[in-house]
Amino acid sequence: MRVTVRLPTHLDLYTGGERTLSLTLAPGACLRDALAGVEARHPGLRFRIVDEQGAIRRHIKIFVGNAVATGLAQPLAEGETVMVVAALSGG
Repeated sequence: MRVTVRLPTHLDLYTGGERTLSLTLAPGACLRDALAGVEARHPGLRFRIVDEQGAIRRHIKIFVGNAVATGLAQPLAEGETVMVVAALSGG
């Protein structure tokens, strides 16, 4: 099945500016599989999204379709769009 992953601009350093990835995943794939596909294409990127314990980082929200992902085990559907959104902060 095909899914689209959209990435925020602050990850351009890790993707060479590629912000939209089209991935082919096995039927029944979940968000974890999509992030593995992202990592295969851009090594080191997954660590910017998921922490050492395998949880989505606090400053990151991932939307599957129009809903916030509940975890990496969330199933994906054919044609789904996954959007990674990062909080910005500073002073």
